Amino acid sequence: MSWLFGYRNQDGQSATPDLSQFGVQPPQAPGGGGTPPEDPKLTKAERKAMEAYRFDSSALERAAQAARELEKSRHAKEALELSKLQEATRQQEYQTKIKEYEAHIAQMQVDQKKVEGEEKRKYLQEETRQHQARAQYQDQLSRKRYEDQLAQQQRMNEESLKRQEESVAKQEALRKSTIEHEMDLRHKNEMKRVEAELKAKAKVDRENRDLTLEQIRLKATENRVTVLESIKTAGSVLGTGVTALLTDWNKVLAAAGGFSLLALGVYTAKGATGVTARYIEARLGKPSLVRETSRFSFLDTLRHPIQAFQKLKTSSADALQGVILAPRLEERLRDVAIATKNTKQNRGLYRNILMHGPPGTGKTMFAKKLAKHSNMDYAILTGGDVAPMGREGVTAVHKVFDWATSSRKGLILFIDEADAFLRKRSSENISEDLRATLNAFLYRTGEQSNKFMLVLASNTPEQFDWAVNDRLDEMVEFSLPGLEERERLIRLYFDIFVLQPATQGARRLKVEQFDYGALCSKMAEMTEGMSGREIAKLGVSWQAAAYASEDGVLTEKMVLERVKDSVMQHRQKVEWQSEQERRESKSIYHSEKEESYKPIAITIKEIDEEIENISKHKQSELKEIKKELEEESDTKTKR
Repeated sequence: MSWLFGYRNQDGQSATPDLSQFGVQPPQAPGGGGTPPEDPKLTKAERKAMEAYRFDSSALERAAQAARELEKSRHAKEALELSKLQEATRQQEYQTKIKEYEAHIAQMQVDQKKVEGEEKRKYLQEETRQHQARAQYQDQLSRKRYEDQLAQQQRMNEESLKRQEESVAKQEALRKSTIEHEMDLRHKNEMKRVEAELKAKAKVDRENRDLTLEQIRLKATENRVTVLESIKTAGSVLGTGVTALLTDWNKVLAAAGGFSLLALGVYTAKGATGVTARYIEARLGKPSLVRETSRFSFLDTLRHPIQAFQKLKTSSADALQGVILAPRLEERLRDVAIATKNTKQNRGLYRNILMHGPPGTGKTMFAKKLAKHSNMDYAILTGGDVAPMGREGVTAVHKVFDWATSSRKGLILFIDEADAFLRKRSSENISEDLRATLNAFLYRTGEQSNKFMLVLASNTPEQFDWAVNDRLDEMVEFSLPGLEERERLIRLYFDIFVLQPATQGARRLKVEQFDYGALCSKMAEMTEGMSGREIAKLGVSWQAAAYASEDGVLTEKMVLERVKDSVMQHRQKVEWQSEQERRESKSIYHSEKEESYKPIAITIKEIDEEIENISKHKQSELKEIKKELEEESDTKTKR
């Protein structure tokens, strides 16, 4: 109902209801305007102040006119209801705004409490920080105070020690001076005593000079008479004996025969002693070059009787038992083992074998297994022991072969690292002693034997002398294990070093529950390029990891960590190889599994070797090639 009393809305206009739908026209302001004219001299603030106290009479007139028109209208009741509804709507809007305002005030209070809480928290944090800073400062002060006390105590100790050292030095100097003074006095007394003794002795000698000279003359006269009588007696005896011997020829013949028999006995005993010593050394002992042997020895039997008795009980076993290799290599080695065993049974001639390949691929192990399978003895030598022997190398080589030929069961002579002394005589700078040792070896292996079988092992077989290669009947390459072989090796060593000790119960070793079959397959893929010896060491590391743990339990994580460490170490060893070793390893470790192989480029040194080994009619051509290569290398060097 505010429009009845001339109230204005927010725009300054009087709020008049819209009654056009009821047929009532809005009232018009008299004079064509609803507001009186304003004085232009008044300010804006004065106009607003006057409007606050202004009463618009025209609004009452309009309201009265509108009321009369509304009473006359047939929609008067509906207009009244409409105005009531509008007024109720405005009241609801005002209530809504009031509630919004109250909610806004409540939110502001909540925000204010949050701010107060945040300020309180910051205050507590700052207070805590201040307390911590104060505590740290107090701690620093106490530490500094303690350090000052320690420094002061150390200075006092140093000063006390210094005073003690000075006191000891003074006492030592005093003692030294006292000893020197005593020594000086003792020396002077000794000199005086010696001087007095010499004077007394000289005086006695002067007084007894005549008596001493007379004693010397008597002794000389008696000695001369005794010597002359001895000469006369010996001459008469010898003359009588010679006269009797020369006059009686039977005695002359008896004396000559006695001297001859004596000389014959001496030389015979000397020769028999040498022969007996060599026989005993060949039959009962073993040469110094032999590092390990399974041959029955009298001296070894006396030292280790139990082991010797166990050797007598051993029977022939499979040559590849416990040896895991590629299927094709196993098939070839099995043929070698069968042929060797049949050769031994039929007393045929043994074949010489060369086993070459990377280290740790099972060459020595197979040689021992081959000897046991063939019911033969084995002896292991190393080529590195021959070169340091110098001139004694020839004698040592002959002793080894003499000892080998005296074996009744047959002997497998395994020479490890044979390239150490069987190098090329034409290209290598070897000493004369080593050359003589090589010639002795070639002499003793010129013909095949039914007493011993020669097995050579080397990582670089291309360094062998041509005559050594000529004595080899078969060459077997031991390559690095493949994926299947690595998995079999890992399973084998996991069983030997982990599962068997864990099931025995006497050792401090347990195994966590995990699928070790899948783990072995995974480890086989991780250990690519590793040899059998490295995988065996990996098994030992698993056992050591279990023993080093607190509870003695080997977990899957520990196993994988050891494998990763071994793989990293293997890669580091490969990186340490020089370029020449890598080039040699390509030629040594090449197998038929590789699809492509790059040959090593020929060098000037190899041309020199070929010039000395091939026929003379090709030497000129190779010399020209060598000259061209040298010119090319010089040109590259200058560039």
